[in-house]
Amino acid sequence: MIITRTPFRISFVGGGSDMETFYTRHPGAVLSTSINKYMYISSHRFFFPGQIRVKYSETETVNHIDELRHPLLRESMRKTGLTSGIEISSIADIPSGTGMGSSSSFTVGLLHCLYANKREYITKEQLAREACEIEIDILGEPIGKQDQYAAAFGGLNIIHFHPNGDVRVEPLYVKNEVYRQLQENLLMFYVGNQRKASDILAEQKKNASHDEKFKVLQSMVLLVSDLRNCLYTGHLHDFGKILHENWILKQKLASQITNPEIDEIYLTGIHSGAEGGKLLGAGGGGFMLFYCEKENQHKLMDALKPLVKYDFTFEREGSKLIHFADEEN
Repeated sequence: MIITRTPFRISFVGGGSDMETFYTRHPGAVLSTSINKYMYISSHRFFFPGQIRVKYSETETVNHIDELRHPLLRESMRKTGLTSGIEISSIADIPSGTGMGSSSSFTVGLLHCLYANKREYITKEQLAREACEIEIDILGEPIGKQDQYAAAFGGLNIIHFHPNGDVRVEPLYVKNEVYRQLQENLLMFYVGNQRKASDILAEQKKNASHDEKFKVLQSMVLLVSDLRNCLYTGHLHDFGKILHENWILKQKLASQITNPEIDEIYLTGIHSGAEGGKLLGAGGGGFMLFYCEKENQHKLMDALKPLVKYDFTFEREGSKLIHFADEEN
């Protein structure tokens, strides 16, 4: 049996600039971190060598790869050339549709697991690039490239998106005290409304060609440098303000990013001690992230009851092979 573990991510600023409609006209950038919530993909030889069995929220047993209904499983197997005699299962710490890049973590972890089955080494860059090819080029999902690179590389990074399609991951090496304090001052709450991001992202992708929306994304990219400077100087009191500015800008990109319920939750947080925050992912639901100094956190948590606070820490490893048992021996 082979098991891979691939992290989910939190994107702080710059989201949306990782889409082709933007970065082909202007370099994009996103500042994000991976967290200790994971997608686990396991695989082993299937009892019936000519068949495929996959288990996710459903179970499929098929005789040929083309019969698989799950598009990411089907196309990942096709890309790696591992197309029969295998059983694949997935387990996630966080449900899909909650704004943490679960689909891309699934694709990255699956590719990692399939290549390990073939005894082939694959770099983090290749994992991310091939996951982008499957999700964007082959399946035509209206998404960007940040999630795949965050899941593959792990850590606290600026991910740069160049007009020619190249992607560069810039690790941020901040002081240990700043790193620890940042984690302590970030609180995340589940606001509900799991949703498929594609509808919101499709509208955002279309809107990015409009000059007004394009300028909004340019402003969001500028915040990436501001947030990097905040982390390197240790001036974390500015972190929440930059998150807040990014959230205000993001709402201008598409109509479904927020709603009255989300607006009320956000304003309650700001009026209860948080200095800034944002809804994770494309919008519409999932998790709300706040930056709040420790002395105000009890007030914030009391104000947001009965929302569930979800604890997490940063992680630095990215997609990782955590179990390999050679079934041929």
